[in-house]
Amino acid sequence: MTGSRIVAIMGKDFREFTRNRFFVFITLLVLVAYVAVFWFLPDSVDETVHIGVSNSVLSTDVGGVTESGTAGFALEIYSSEEELKTAVEEGQNDIVAGIAFPPDFLESAAAGETPTVRLLVPAGLPAEIQLLLEGAVSEIAFGFAGTPPPVDPITEAVVLGVDRAGNQISLQQQMRPLILILVLMVETFALSSLVAIEVQQRTAVAVLATPVRVVDFLAAKGIFGVGLALSEVVLLGLLIGAFAVNAPAVLMILLLGAVLVTGFGMIAGSYGRDFMGTLLVAMLFMIPLMIPAFGALFPGSSPTWVKALPTYGLVQAIIRVTVDGDSWSQIAPSLLLLAMWGVAAFIVGAFILRRRVATL
Repeated sequence: MTGSRIVAIMGKDFREFTRNRFFVFITLLVLVAYVAVFWFLPDSVDETVHIGVSNSVLSTDVGGVTESGTAGFALEIYSSEEELKTAVEEGQNDIVAGIAFPPDFLESAAAGETPTVRLLVPAGLPAEIQLLLEGAVSEIAFGFAGTPPPVDPITEAVVLGVDRAGNQISLQQQMRPLILILVLMVETFALSSLVAIEVQQRTAVAVLATPVRVVDFLAAKGIFGVGLALSEVVLLGLLIGAFAVNAPAVLMILLLGAVLVTGFGMIAGSYGRDFMGTLLVAMLFMIPLMIPAFGALFPGSSPTWVKALPTYGLVQAIIRVTVDGDSWSQIAPSLLLLAMWGVAAFIVGAFILRRRVATL
């Protein structure tokens, strides 16, 4: 009997959801828009820095530098400085900067003199690339002169965080967790609005006047919310290729994410007084929850306060499975963190909704 009551309430909620043209329109719009945006994004990363060089002073192999370039570099030789300027200004051949060597560079460097080399850099070029070019020019000069640099320390690079050198994440891969979380956030608003409508119109009182118990009511809301969020995010995941690697793990991650946003949806719906009030409360939850996904777009380790957010484990688990191909054991800490946050949010949401219904 309990199961039939829960199913009946869920059926009512589903009918209310499908009758609301706004929710249906937003759901379909989000799916179409996100899928279109995802497949228009670049699916590969070019880790090579393209540098233009005037004159052919690098036609000879010097310290591993040739016209074909070195690891991370691709050199394009131009016959004159004017041609190089034009190439840099117009971005020909993906050139990001240019090195204009003087015609007597080889002789001056070999004689130990100090020739003047022009760095042609466009406005807005990152400072680190300019410093890299300056260092490259110095190394080339030392190579031609046949003398070592004044100081040649032994350096050892220690990479903090995940080393993506040679294995960069494409913009598509970076955006995948963000898109999935955005869809979950939309369902947070949808569920919170449905809950708020039941509270405002006192539909919950009419439902509880029947043999339905409060626990049946809460269970129905929770199951419907999880099912609504999970069904849409799974459909989107299929359309953007999120299940291409370790589909069971991805499904578990999305299920835990659906439980998490359902809890916050019940909280927002309990405090919403009208449409705008519900939207405001939902946004107070949605904005912080999206920060870890936006943080995944930038390299480097996340600060401690970002790691403390509930969706941090969700983002990390998705990236580690879909990008790095990690196994269940490797993503276990992220799954555990996500599960703890999901259960806590669901319990708090159910408790607050129960208190709210009791006051009607």
